[in-house]
Amino acid sequence: MLILKFIDTVFLVYWLLLLVRIFGSWFPEFSRSRLMQFVAFYTDPYLNIFRRIIPPLGMLDISPIIAFIALQIIQFAVRAVVIAIL
Repeated sequence: MLILKFIDTVFLVYWLLLLVRIFGSWFPEFSRSRLMQFVAFYTDPYLNIFRRIIPPLGMLDISPIIAFIALQIIQFAVRAVVIAIL
C-alpha cells in the first residue's frame, strides 16, 4: 500500500509544519526568519479557518488544537476513501 504510505507522509509533513508554526510563534525574533515565512505561507490559510471559528483569547490561541484534530480526521477520511477504492 504505497499510496497509503505517501498519504501518511504528506500529512506528517504538514503536521510538523504546523508544530513549527505554533512553536515559532512563541519567539518573535524567529517568526521573522525566512523559515517561518515559508512555514506561515503554507500553514496560516489552514489555521485561519479555525481562528475565525475560535478567536484567540488574549495570549491563548486554542484554534491549533482544533486544527490538529481536524487534520487527523481528514487523514482518516482520506485513508478510508483510498482503502475503499483499492
